[in-house]
Amino acid sequence: MTELLGRPVAAVQRKVLGTLTTSQVLGGVGVATGVTVSSLAAASLSGSEVVGGLAQTSAVIGAALLSLPAARLAERRGRRPALIMGYGLAAIGAALAATAIALGSWPLLLAALVLVGGGSTANLAARYAATDLAAPERRARSLSLVVWATTIGSVAGPNLAEPAQRLAGWLGIAERSGPFLVSVLGFSAAAAWVWFGLRPDPLVLARSVEVVDPAPSCPAHGAPLRWTGKLAKLHPMGWLALAGIVLCHTAMVGLMTMTPVHMDHGGASLSLVGVVISLHIAGMYAASPVFGWMADRWGRVPVLALGAGLVVAAAGVAGTASSPSEDPLAGSSMSTAPQLIIALVLLGFGWSAGLVSGSALLTESVPLADRPALQGMSDLAMNVGGALGGLTAGLVVTVWSYQVLGLLVGVLALPLLVLCLLSAFGSGGTRSVRRRSRR
Repeated sequence: MTELLGRPVAAVQRKVLGTLTTSQVLGGVGVATGVTVSSLAAASLSGSEVVGGLAQTSAVIGAALLSLPAARLAERRGRRPALIMGYGLAAIGAALAATAIALGSWPLLLAALVLVGGGSTANLAARYAATDLAAPERRARSLSLVVWATTIGSVAGPNLAEPAQRLAGWLGIAERSGPFLVSVLGFSAAAAWVWFGLRPDPLVLARSVEVVDPAPSCPAHGAPLRWTGKLAKLHPMGWLALAGIVLCHTAMVGLMTMTPVHMDHGGASLSLVGVVISLHIAGMYAASPVFGWMADRWGRVPVLALGAGLVVAAAGVAGTASSPSEDPLAGSSMSTAPQLIIALVLLGFGWSAGLVSGSALLTESVPLADRPALQGMSDLAMNVGGALGGLTAGLVVTVWSYQVLGLLVGVLALPLLVLCLLSAFGSGGTRSVRRRSRR
């Protein structure tokens, strides 16, 4: 396949990547601005740390619940309507979240955050859309470029929270509703951009020319299977990819969810919390092209092992940090905020390496006809794991401490690290892994 619609495939792919990277910036603003204040708003309205943990968990649950409908829509009609659905529902949810805060209703806030999860569904699905027309030897880099684009919006988002709160107060509405109004704008703009820009639809176009992936890890091509049948036929490398994506995401959400609450109890300002979360999100996305290059050059499984190792290291650093405090004279963090920054940046790197390498490995483990379904299943499992991680994190911090949470996250990631090392170096070594990923 050298041409599509009379144009070189590389030119069509560049257009697709340009549209997806822009939508990721806008969607990243929507997700990150709301995430910064969701736990604090829920905890403040309810007076409960457990409910505070449930805030981000609700958004993760929403992302999980919407993953399969989005995948079904992509399977039937293409990537474009699936992405628009996710961003559109997220915009509605953010508007309801702002209303819930104005009304002082934490149950309504949690319900609204379920719809806000559609933004994460769309942002995650966009990475797979980047692979539909990508050459196999550049698949991880194409995917990682879309992941990287989220950096801009995701770093800007948390830092927009405090100005948005001040603006909301100036307008005479509930201050913590301000960040969610910014989210409404971000999600709406992302949906509009995809509507007008993602033409042609990469999945529809790839299927129309019957692109065949020669990767030996794919099962035999044939009639599309039912969803359960697709899972049953998944290659062992696909199962490893799925495990890596889920475990790295679960660990990341669990530790990241309770860090703002932990810092708030230590007296940290919203600005300081925003800086820490911004750097964490930068770690998640900014280095993704590096991990994409590594996955294409050295193989998916070694980079997946690297991701697991980084998560273990992050958990160790965070687990030894006490509550941060602020010097009342200097007005800035004078305690363990730098340690938490290091921990969350490492955590972001681990998530990025795991997501990029795992997603590329999963994509090449199934034929084109079955990819949307299994990609949707991976996002469902990923977000269910994240929801359990957020819920468990709130309970662990309430019953024990943030330090115990760090220990548990490290223990969770260790088996993945061992399994990846055995897979990469135990049979066939890195040479066979690298050869498979290039096909």
